[in-house]
This record gives sequence, C-alpha cells and structure tokens, in this order.
Amino acid sequence: MDRRAVYGPRDGTVLSQQLQHRSDDIPEGDIDVVLQAKRADGVFWNYFKDHDMHVRVLDVLHQIGFYGVYRCGRLVYDCHLITALVERWRPETHTFHFRVGEATITLEDVQIIWALPIDGLPVTGLDIERSTEEWQIYCREYLGFSPDEEAFKGSRLHTHAIMNFIRTVEITHDTPRPTVVQYTRCIAMLLLGGLMCPDSSGNMVPLLYLSKLEEINTARNYSWAVLSLHFYTGNYVMPVSKAKRQLVVHCNCYRHNFTRTVRTTVRVIRDILDNMQEDQFIWQPYDMDSDRIMAYAADFTPELWRSTCPLIFYAIVEIHHPERVLRQFGMRQNIPEMPDSRT
Repeated sequence: MDRRAVYGPRDGTVLSQQLQHRSDDIPEGDIDVVLQAKRADGVFWNYFKDHDMHVRVLDVLHQIGFYGVYRCGRLVYDCHLITALVERWRPETHTFHFRVGEATITLEDVQIIWALPIDGLPVTGLDIERSTEEWQIYCREYLGFSPDEEAFKGSRLHTHAIMNFIRTVEITHDTPRPTVVQYTRCIAMLLLGGLMCPDSSGNMVPLLYLSKLEEINTARNYSWAVLSLHFYTGNYVMPVSKAKRQLVVHCNCYRHNFTRTVRTTVRVIRDILDNMQEDQFIWQPYDMDSDRIMAYAADFTPELWRSTCPLIFYAIVEIHHPERVLRQFGMRQNIPEMPDSRT
C-alpha cells in the first residue's frame, strides 16, 4: 500500500510544498522524534544573571530599540510544543493550521512582546566581501576588539568570541562614551544572533547586522520587528514560558488550558491542539491596560499591525498576511484567499 496516498494531500496543487514538510515523514512511521532547538544565548544570560548590566549600557539599548528584548530575559523552549506546532505550520500560507482556523506570529506580537520598532527602513543593503583581516579591523572599530581568525566563518562571527570580550570589560560611570557604545553593540549582536534572529549554526552571528548599528543615533530607524518576525516564522521557532508549569495554548479566538508536569510529551500536545474548542468570547491576547504594556504604548504603531506588507531581510522577501488571522485582532474572519505560491 502506498501510505502517502492515504496520509498525503488529495490535491497536490494546494499543499504545493508538502514534500518538504515534516508531516511527509508520517508514512515512514517516524512521528515521535522531537525537534531540538539550537541556541547560543545560554552563556549570555548566565553571565548577566550574576552581573548587573550598567545603566549606561541599558540607555544605549533603549536608544537602539533593543531594551524590550533584553527586558524579557531568557526564554524557555518547550521542544515538544515546537515540534507539534511545526507539524501544523504551512509554508504556503505562513500560518499554523488548526481544526478551528489559522494562527500566526504577527507584527503586533513582536512589537508588544519585545517593543521593537515596526515602521522604519528595511534591513537590507550590500553584502560586502571582506578578508578576515578586514573583518578584524571592522570589529575593532565598532565592537572594540579584534577577534582571532578562527572566530570567523566567512562574514559570520562566533558568539563565544563576543562573550569572551564582554567578560573582560567593566563599564562604570567614568567609562568613555565610545567604549560604552562598542560594548552595547556587542550586547545587541548577541541578542540578534542568540534570540531575535538565530540561524541554523546555533553559535554564529552575521556581521551584516553590525552595519546597521554603526550609527547608534539612527539604529532605531530600522524595522527590527519585521526582521525578527521573518526569522521566527521562517524557522518555525516559538518561544514558550513554562514558569508556572501550565501549558496554555492560544489560537485566534480558541483556547485550551491543560495543566500537567513540565515534562509533557509531543503526543499529549498534539491531542491538545487537535481538541481546541471555540471560546465564547472574542480572543484578546494582551491586557493593553497593564502597566508593563502601557510603559511602551507611546512607541506602538497599531495602525500597522494589520498591514499586508513585505518582510525584507537583504535578498529574502516574505509577505506578512494578517488578513488570514483576523480573529487575533478581535475581528470576524472571512474565508482567506488562495495563497500566492510565489510568496
């Protein structure tokens, strides 16, 4: 029996990228393998757990627009939940598909959770080729140190090299301003490579980002939220907090609470997602009147949260489709249009 004929899509023109989708492994019986997330931020958060970040560094992070990311702290990943969500992610629509509708990470989520700017310049430009020696000089100027040759892999820098430098620097009220700025750029690069925009290596950060941090006074002019949203939807990463040992899964206006130990399994979470029921109230994910959200409300641009717009990262362009998840904005959802396979 051709198991793919049984479990696969009836119409291949709809799920056009099925052969690259994780669910295509089901016919092989490999359904309980849990995806493991690569991350490079553990050393960073452990260090600053024991060392308070100086207020002058925090001020520069505010200026860049990255303080909200730092304030959220280290995120705990539930790899079982990530695995179950990846199985429901469709690259054709850039949304999670559930029996009760579609859901996705939106500009609203990224801006409210991390307070990142949305409306700004795209993160794009020329990918300049440099020799290792030239990269060392460049890092010396903007990061404050010259990494060893083995710390580079093309135009990417090992996060351990940045972290080792941070350990050698003590910022005080008397530290020269240029040194504080260089130190803060190092922090920003680790936040970008370890949390906001992680890549498959798990321990490298592209120096392309550093070009957008050269001028601290204009760094906030870039759409960092768009960049983070592109990476989190493109790489199917969903950070999940388990601090209260309660798994709360929200999807549009649908809700299911399930309390058990933190060592839950992927099969249990699949069952939770399969049995979500429609809530009797319109789904509202955030308490917009809370003190924590109100502290950043002046910087929010809610008129852009439902924008259908391109998410640009150099040569990569994807489309933000909030019209497919209108219930996440407290609106009635119509039947979405057929996705454009080119996006």
